[in-house]
Amino acid sequence: MVISIDFDGTVVEHKYPKIGEEIPHATETLRKLMEDGHKLVLWTVREGRLLDEAVDWCRERGVEFSAINETLRADTNEHSHNTRKIDADIYIDDCNIGGRFDWPTVYHMIHDHLTYYDIIREAKREAQQAALEPPKKKRRWFGF
Repeated sequence: MVISIDFDGTVVEHKYPKIGEEIPHATETLRKLMEDGHKLVLWTVREGRLLDEAVDWCRERGVEFSAINETLRADTNEHSHNTRKIDADIYIDDCNIGGRFDWPTVYHMIHDHLTYYDIIREAKREAQQAALEPPKKKRRWFGF
């Protein structure tokens, strides 16, 4: 699969033009996706030196992109023209409707071919199961 990934607000906290702190598990998840054979495309507003800094930041953490700010599959449509829209199977961006799930959930969705609906249904089922379990008895200050 070709996966398009935003940088600021998605891989790192949004501190543009600076590079923010890594969002927990972002590069770990991206490395797993690469190991699974997916092609990663970095799609970001960054250009020039700021783009180079972001690419270097990812590279230092073991994340290599198959393409940067360009479509990986150039021959997808014989009627295609140069657009700013990246051709990808999946887009990971903090501006998604409903926001972005945490990175372990993103990996779970891609690896197990799940939709948002599947994840929400799974979370609802887990919450219902937890509600059925008897409450754990709290230990008092002195342990009894």
